[in-house]
Amino acid sequence: MGSSKGVVFQIVESSPYTRLCRTKVILTVNGQYPGPTLYVRKGGTLIVKVLNKSSYNITLHWHGVKQPRNPWYDGPAYITQCPIKPGGRFTYKVFFSAEEGTVWWHAHSDWSRATVHGAIVVYPRIGASYPFPKPDGEMPIIFGEWWKKDVMQVLREAVITGGDPNISDAFNINGQPGDLYPCSRSGTFRMFVEQGKTYLLRLVNCAMNDELFYSVANHTLTVVGMDGSYLKPFATNFIVITPGQTMDVLLTANQPRNLYYMAARSYSSGQGVAFDNTTTTAILQYANTKNTSVPIFATLPYYNDTSSATSFTLKLKSLASKDHPISVPTNIDDSLVITVSVNTIPCVNNSCQGPNGSRLAASLNNISFQNPSFDILQAYYARVSGVFTKDFPSMPPFVFNFTADSFPESLQIPELGTKVRFLEWNSNVQIVFQGTNLVAGENHPFHVHGHSVYVVGQGFGNYDAVKDPLSFNLLDPPNLNTVDVPVRGWAAIRFKANNPGISLSVVCVCVCVVVRVLGDGIERKCFQVMCGAIDTVFITKNGPSLSDRLLPPPPDLPSC
Repeated sequence: MGSSKGVVFQIVESSPYTRLCRTKVILTVNGQYPGPTLYVRKGGTLIVKVLNKSSYNITLHWHGVKQPRNPWYDGPAYITQCPIKPGGRFTYKVFFSAEEGTVWWHAHSDWSRATVHGAIVVYPRIGASYPFPKPDGEMPIIFGEWWKKDVMQVLREAVITGGDPNISDAFNINGQPGDLYPCSRSGTFRMFVEQGKTYLLRLVNCAMNDELFYSVANHTLTVVGMDGSYLKPFATNFIVITPGQTMDVLLTANQPRNLYYMAARSYSSGQGVAFDNTTTTAILQYANTKNTSVPIFATLPYYNDTSSATSFTLKLKSLASKDHPISVPTNIDDSLVITVSVNTIPCVNNSCQGPNGSRLAASLNNISFQNPSFDILQAYYARVSGVFTKDFPSMPPFVFNFTADSFPESLQIPELGTKVRFLEWNSNVQIVFQGTNLVAGENHPFHVHGHSVYVVGQGFGNYDAVKDPLSFNLLDPPNLNTVDVPVRGWAAIRFKANNPGISLSVVCVCVCVVVRVLGDGIERKCFQVMCGAIDTVFITKNGPSLSDRLLPPPPDLPSC
C-alpha cells in the first residue's frame, strides 16, 4: 500500500498457496494473491519500488494508465523495457492524467500475469466528487484463473507441443474459487453489506483469456464506469467483462436480509474452442444473517449467449458531461484496417499438436509479432538499427471473405516479423479490427497502451467501409482502453495520437503466438503470451514543442 507521498514497495516473490485441495508455489507481490490494491487521486503520481526476489524475469504494467510522454515506465517486456532480472530492482514512476475510477496493474512477461496482478483505485481530485451519489462503501472484485499446475509449466508445454495451453481448473473471485469447487467452501470470499446502503464494486477481469458473465442473485447492478472513464449509468441484471477490462458498478443492498451468491463464468463464442466451463462464486452477506443460511443462487447467461453479450456492449456510452467532456476525432488523418486471425505454422513431419500437425499461432494483418532481444523503445530512442522494421501495413495483404466458413490452407500461414507503425504527432487515427474465421473464429479482446480510444462502431460480418461508418456513434461512444472484437465481426476505434513514444496494441487470442526457432528445429521459447496475445507496436512521433516530446529514459532502466 502507498504512503502519503505515493511511494509503494512491491516485492515479487514465490509464495505457497493452497487451492483445489493442493498446495503449489506461485509468483506474488508482497506475498499476496491477488496483489495489493493501490490508491491514488486523479492527476497524481505513484512511485513503485520493485524488488524481484523470484527466479523469473519480471515487468509490471499499469493497465489503463496513459503515462503521458513517459512510456519508459509502461512495462511490456522487450517493448518499452528490458525485464527486471532475478535479484534486480527498478523504480516505476506511474503518472496519472485523465484516468478516474478503476484501472489495474499486472506483470507483463510470459504468464506471470496469472498471479501477479491487482487493482488501482483512482479517486476524484480533492474537492471534486463522483458523477453519482457517493456510495456508502466500496469493494474490489477481482476475477482470476487457477491452474493446478504451475502456470509457467502450462506455458512451456504449449510451446513445446504447439497446441492450445491447457484450460484453467477454476476461476476465482478475490483469489477464492468458491463453494462449487472441491476444498474451497471455507475460503469463499464474503462481502458484508447493510440493508439499504449502496456499494461501489470495482470489477477487474484478470483472467488470462476468458471473457466472463457476472451477476449477483436478485440484485440489479448499475454500471457507471469502465476502464478509468465514466459511462452513462444503466441498470442490468448481469455484466460481461473481457480480459483486461475494469468496470465500476453500483449495487444497492435492497433485498431481504439473506446470503446471495455472486457468480461468474465464461462467455465463450468460439465453436469447438476449449474453455473452462466452471463457475466461481462469492457471497453477498447482509448484516445479522447467519453464516449457515443457504445462499440464493445467481442467474447467468449461457456460455455461448452472444446475443446477451452484444446487447450489454451496445449499452456502453460515455458520460460526456460538462465535468467529464469527451472529444471524438471526426476528421481522420490515418486510417487502418487490421485483421485478427488464429493461424498455423507447419512443423517438421507434422509433429505438433495444432491442426493437421501444425503449430498454432496468431497474427495481425497476417504478421505474427516476434519480440526482439533488445527493447524497441530504447532502439527507437537511441536510433539502434536492426531491432524492428517500419512497414506494418495499413491494410491486410490478402482481402477475402474474412468471416467465411472455410478457407484455402495457404491463408492460415502468417509471416513472422517485428514490424511497427509510425503515427504523426497529434494525428487523428481510426483503426478497424476485423475478426477472421481462420482456424477458429471467436471474440478477441484488445488493449491499447498509452491511450484511451473511442469505440465508435461494432458489427458482425465483414466491415463495409462505405456503409458501416454511417452508423458510427460520434456523439457519446465509450472511451475505453480494452475493447472486444466480436466473433466473426469487427470493431472500429478512434483516438488522437498525442502521446509521443511507443503505444502497444495487444490483441488476446486463445493460443500461444510467437515462437523462436532454434537450430534443432524445436520452437522452445514463446514470447508475447498475455492471455495468448499478439501485438503490434505504434510509435507516435514527437511534437513541435518540448512539452510534446518523449522524455529521456530513466537512469536505472534495466538492461537486456
